[in-house]
Amino acid sequence: MKVVALGGAGAMGRAAVRDLAASPDVEELVIADYNLEEARRLASELGEKVRAAHVDAKDHAALVDVLRGSDVALGAIGPFYEYEARMIRACIEAGVHYVSICDDYDAAEAALSFDEQAAQAGVVAVTGVGWTPGVTNVLVRLAADQLEEVEEIAISWGCHASDTTGKAVILQYLHAVTGMIPTYVDGRMAYVPAGSGLERVQFPEPVGAIDVFHAGHPEPITIPRYINARTVTLKGGLVESYLVKLCNALVRLKLTDTAYKVELVGKFFNRLLPYLENVGRPPESCSACRVDVTGKIGGRWTHLVYGAAAHMDVLTGIPASVGVQLVGGGKVTTRGVTAPEACFEPREFLRRISEKGVRLYRGDEMVEPLMV
Repeated sequence: MKVVALGGAGAMGRAAVRDLAASPDVEELVIADYNLEEARRLASELGEKVRAAHVDAKDHAALVDVLRGSDVALGAIGPFYEYEARMIRACIEAGVHYVSICDDYDAAEAALSFDEQAAQAGVVAVTGVGWTPGVTNVLVRLAADQLEEVEEIAISWGCHASDTTGKAVILQYLHAVTGMIPTYVDGRMAYVPAGSGLERVQFPEPVGAIDVFHAGHPEPITIPRYINARTVTLKGGLVESYLVKLCNALVRLKLTDTAYKVELVGKFFNRLLPYLENVGRPPESCSACRVDVTGKIGGRWTHLVYGAAAHMDVLTGIPASVGVQLVGGGKVTTRGVTAPEACFEPREFLRRISEKGVRLYRGDEMVEPLMV
C-alpha cells in the first residue's frame, strides 16, 4: 500500500511513521509536513521507500495534490479543531482512505458530517485512532461485546506533562478544559463545565492514582452512535496537579475563550513547559487510559475494567499505524466516516498494538495484564 502521513514529522506522527516504514505491507511512504526540513531528516533515517514532501494544510489544492495516487492517509496535523475537516475533505476529493488521531470533540462532530460524502466517494475515514480516542474506544468495544446490556461507560486518561512535546498537544489540552463540553448522560447529549466532576482514578503505574475531571474529547460524541449505552463520560487529568491548577486559573481569567487567546497561551506554555517539567520530574514519564464499563450478563450486573499505558507517542502513534494498515489491508469494508469502536475487531487491534509496546491491563487495580 502507498501511505501519506500528513504531519508525520510532528511529535505524535513520528511513532506512526516509523512503524509504517517498518511494515512490509507499506510499499511507499510520504511524510508530508509543513516542516520540510524535519520531514526530510526523518525520511533519510527510514530507507528508500520513504520520502518527504512539503504541505500546508490550509491549502486545499496542495493537500489534494500530495494525496493523489495514495491508498491511505494518516492525519496527524493538529490542533484537530482546525485541521481534521480540512484533511477529510481533501481525502474525499483525492479518493484516498483516511485514518486520524483526532482528539477534539468538535472536530469529531465535523468529521462525522462528511459520512455521506465519503461513502459516495468510496472512501473509508476513521477519525480518532490514537490513545484517547482510539485505544479507549476499542477497549470499550471489547467490554461491550461481552455484555448483553450496557449501562454506563466511564473513560479516563492521565499522563505526566513531560511525556510529550509539541504545540498542538498543548493547544488541544487547553481546548479540552475550556468552556462547556459535551458528555452523554441518561440517553442524551448534555453539556457540563470543563474541569467539573473531580474524582480520583487508578491508572497503571507509573501514572498511578490521580485526580481527573470532565474534559472535551470525542468519545462521548462517537461511542453512543455505535454502542447502546445510557451514559458515556470522559475525564482526564495530569499527574502534575500544579499544572492543572495553572490551566484552570487561565480558564477562569478567560484567557482561553477564543482561538486567538489559546494560540497565545499555547506559545507561552510551549516555551515554559521545558522548565516546569523539571519540577518534580518523575524517573519515568508515561501516559495511560482506563475504561470502566458497567452492564448486565444474564440479568446480573457486571463491571469490566480495562486500561493501557506507554509513552504518549507510542500510545498514540502505534494505534494510528495499525489503523492505517487495517484500512489499507481491506479489513474495513464499510465506506464513510466512522470511529474505531465501529470498524475494528477489538482483539486483533489490541493484539497488534500490544506486540509493539502498548501495555494492556485489566481489573480495578490496573496491575493484571490483559491477554488478547
